[in-house]
Amino acid sequence: MGASLLSHTTQAMPKEKPIRIKSVSSNFEREPLNPYRFKGSAITESWQTLAYLEAESGRHAIGQATQGVLWSDSRVFAAHSETAGNALMYAMSEYALQLLKGQTFTTPVQLVDDLLPEVLAYGKKITGNPDLRTTFALNALVCVDNAAWLLYAQENGLTKFDDMIPAAYRPGLSYKHDKVASIPSFSVGTSAERIKQAADEGYFIMKLKTGSAGTQAEMIEKDIAFLTALHKAIGHYETPYTKSGKIPYYFDANGRYEKKETLLRFLDHAKKIGAFDQIAVIEEPFEETNETYVGDLGVRVVADESAHTVEDAATRIEQGYSGIALKAIAKTMSMTMKIAQLAYEKKVPCFCADLTVNPILVDWNKTVAARLPPFPGVSIGLQETNGHQYFKNWDKLMSYHPKAGANWTQTKEGVYVTDKSFYEQSGGILEPSAHYEAVFAGK
Repeated sequence: MGASLLSHTTQAMPKEKPIRIKSVSSNFEREPLNPYRFKGSAITESWQTLAYLEAESGRHAIGQATQGVLWSDSRVFAAHSETAGNALMYAMSEYALQLLKGQTFTTPVQLVDDLLPEVLAYGKKITGNPDLRTTFALNALVCVDNAAWLLYAQENGLTKFDDMIPAAYRPGLSYKHDKVASIPSFSVGTSAERIKQAADEGYFIMKLKTGSAGTQAEMIEKDIAFLTALHKAIGHYETPYTKSGKIPYYFDANGRYEKKETLLRFLDHAKKIGAFDQIAVIEEPFEETNETYVGDLGVRVVADESAHTVEDAATRIEQGYSGIALKAIAKTMSMTMKIAQLAYEKKVPCFCADLTVNPILVDWNKTVAARLPPFPGVSIGLQETNGHQYFKNWDKLMSYHPKAGANWTQTKEGVYVTDKSFYEQSGGILEPSAHYEAVFAGK
């Protein structure tokens, strides 16, 4: 099966049933990480949060999330110990579940719309941060949203992800790639030699963190030195998956650049050494409060954490951002569907970025990445996935996947093969995980 447009033959959506939530529960598991450095800091632990929803029908669903405190609001991360930052986000997930108890919802999209303002307000209160970023609340809602989607599918007799997509959002998620690139991520300070090793393993696009620690002057000098070493190491490599035949560079500064002039220095250096044409993406160079126009830089500047909601994504597009990194696993599947549809209508390309999530959530992300229209200059779907690099117990987490061992869960020479079985089985995301079911067995 080649990459093709899906004919819209998925079953017509029946009138959705109202679903009343009889009981809720939550839990979390702490997973150690190899230190992952970005935003001038580092994370060493990741909480896998679980949301349990039981409907009046007796059916239940367990949704998962990986918490990204540093990614979603670095001020919360800086103000607390790493454990306390995670505990605050977990408290917001639990608060959302308590709000749901005894309530009725029809669609997960409507559910997230209803919960988000209240959960964000609660988060501002408990973090003591009146400017808490919306992404922090969305990240807290991922486990609840995933549980709601799974329960919604069960209650409405839907067995495939394609049939779960509301009609309004299907155009933006109607492609079917037969391969999705597996994009590893390298933290600030990674050597060019390590990146060359990944290229030798078949990875053809890699997320490269820039925005080195230190003052802006120190940062740009280190970033320029990194770019020079990188281009020397892999600039000549070839790949069958890009129009140019060369490896594309994907830089993510995580908002570390304070001025456009500093970014221009980086780009000017890229031109000087012949690397400019290989820059496919520069992600989030500026803090979200920086409204600098970026449509005149000659490169594709992509919004990630600043595109919290569909409204924020629209604002970023007006500011010249010409791509969006979607994160179904960090901003909820519900919000991601809305953003993907807006981008589709505005002809702004998207790909999926990671949050260092567990293997099951990798496939929640992949269900989106495989259905997005092709990214300019690249012939297959694009998805960052770096959990295998940073989770110390990745193999154990993989064993929790209901389809562990399926070909689409394995990276082969830098890509996932998203074949017929991947689409027929919805990447395994609709099936229960024995491990996570056991967590709530005593309920």
